[in-house]
Amino acid sequence: MKNNKFIFENNIYPKYLNKKLSNKFYKKYFKIEKEVTAQIDEPENVYNILSKKFRLSFKIKDLQKFKKYKNIAIIGMGGSVLGSHAIFKFLEKKIKKNLFFFDNIDYEKALDFKQQINKKSVLFIVISKSGNTIETISNFFFINKIKKNQKNLILISEKKNNALFEISKKYNLFHVEHKHYIGGRYSVLSEVGILPAYLMGINIFSLRKNLKNFYLSIKGSFLKESSVKVANIVCHKKLKSLIFLNYSPRLEKFLYWCQQLIAESLGKKGKGLMPVISSAPKDHHSALQLYLDGPKDKLFHIFSLDENVRKKIKIKKVSKYIDYLHNKDLIEIRNAQKEALIKTFKKNKIPFRELKIKKYDEETLSQLFSYFILEISIVGKILGINPFDQPAVEQVKKITKINLS
Repeated sequence: MKNNKFIFENNIYPKYLNKKLSNKFYKKYFKIEKEVTAQIDEPENVYNILSKKFRLSFKIKDLQKFKKYKNIAIIGMGGSVLGSHAIFKFLEKKIKKNLFFFDNIDYEKALDFKQQINKKSVLFIVISKSGNTIETISNFFFINKIKKNQKNLILISEKKNNALFEISKKYNLFHVEHKHYIGGRYSVLSEVGILPAYLMGINIFSLRKNLKNFYLSIKGSFLKESSVKVANIVCHKKLKSLIFLNYSPRLEKFLYWCQQLIAESLGKKGKGLMPVISSAPKDHHSALQLYLDGPKDKLFHIFSLDENVRKKIKIKKVSKYIDYLHNKDLIEIRNAQKEALIKTFKKNKIPFRELKIKKYDEETLSQLFSYFILEISIVGKILGINPFDQPAVEQVKKITKINLS
């Protein structure tokens, strides 16, 4: 797949695929594709987030009073926060505000924030689809004492009986509805990701621009081929791990968003791939030996971003052993390492996919979000599993609540 935003290519060799499964899955794909195409414009459907008809559950004018805050703390878990963190990291150079993300139980981090930051200068955005997420509620009440009519607080949850919605009514706080039909890991293009993006100063209209047209442009070509191949790999079980080799720090949080999307959507009924984030070229000096010479049970995704760097290394005649580095820049060196790895993968028939991003703007990021939402959910449907639930996780949540009661 090639467009003016990115290039995405598959290098998955036939020996890792089952031909009978491919034929079966192509037939299923065409049926699923028709369903997805119809569902994009249907209200109360996950795929509706790709439609121009999708309606956010807040009004821009109601957010104007929050734009004055230069410090923003986003508190959530998993899909409630990973999407906005990915947006921030990818578009960080455009953002003139200070962002703080609380996405784990980290006592030292929370305590430092509580002691060092003037909380009146911070806009708090607390997000939980259920409205009852233990870590989110705990972090929020540890960091911030709630007050009646508090003006620097936005709560996002489903509009039903839950802690956050009840608190919003009891204390007269600004509440935004989290749509009940959109799970956290699919919510980045809804109010969950778009509201924080707007308050960061990001162009949210570009973030939601032409998403349906993007889907229509790829559904009969790259999306079809890739969905069938990934479903084949998951079902065939020759490959067990999915390694994200990341050659751009700007993409790190996006890949953590991908990790959750893949793990929670496909990890069911004994199926799934173990998604692992691997930082490159750093991991060339640690995990690469295993990748190249260990068990041949891994699929690799290689991510990179075109970046313009003017500053060169000047080391002429310093030492004959490093003359080849003279007048090179750091990105050039990193790209040389990536290309060397790709050549090695090809030589050894190691399966990989490469995604090379040419522009880092809002529209590029929204297309990346859209692509993986589509591919992973369609793969789940091909495999006959529900890509939108996470039943095993709910067991742990229930036991945790019992332990704390």
